[in-house]
Amino acid sequence: MRVLLVEDSADLGQAVREQIAEDGHAVDWVQRLEHAALSVRSTAYDLILLDLMLPDGGGIDFLRKRRAAGDATPVIILTARDQLSDRIAGLNAGADDYLVKPFDLSELSARVAAVARRYSGNPNPQIELGGLRIDLSHRTIQRGAAMIDLTAREWALFETFLQRPGALFSKAQLEERLYEFGAEIESNTIEVHISHLRKKLGFRIVETMRGVGYRLGTA
Repeated sequence: MRVLLVEDSADLGQAVREQIAEDGHAVDWVQRLEHAALSVRSTAYDLILLDLMLPDGGGIDFLRKRRAAGDATPVIILTARDQLSDRIAGLNAGADDYLVKPFDLSELSARVAAVARRYSGNPNPQIELGGLRIDLSHRTIQRGAAMIDLTAREWALFETFLQRPGALFSKAQLEERLYEFGAEIESNTIEVHISHLRKKLGFRIVETMRGVGYRLGTA
């Protein structure tokens, strides 16, 4: 997924960015709402992690404006405000989840995954695909009694296909979902990841539509 992190704390922002990146997602981190507004105009994000107290304004107002403009991008609020009224205000403004600081980074990963599943239209973390049993919550894949290990990038790519079965993704779209601004990407990076998925999960797991892109196949 492509994630926008809006957080002015340097220490927390760095920790969250590293955690989400380790999960295989691309993270663009900004520390001001004006930069967040510029980012959402230029990039299609799959998720926004939003602090409520930024140097140039409140996250709630930013969220209300995005929803009023028709932006349905899922949003998880990250804030030190722990009053019930604050949570209600955040959810009423259009947030999908609300996480109070300090929080465990593994819990953040779990909530990110849960929100992604809901927006993909299938909140069930258990998926069967051909001979594969896939657990999205624990990030495990099993064929018979054998467990199959994927790297973080391979998992993020595979999950992209799982979230929208049948959808075609161009190489550029996949790069945008997996890599943040400024990342150095080799010209054949996506092809290499897809090759690894096929070796591990089966040659038909990803179908190539020549000149168009890639889509989920069968195991």
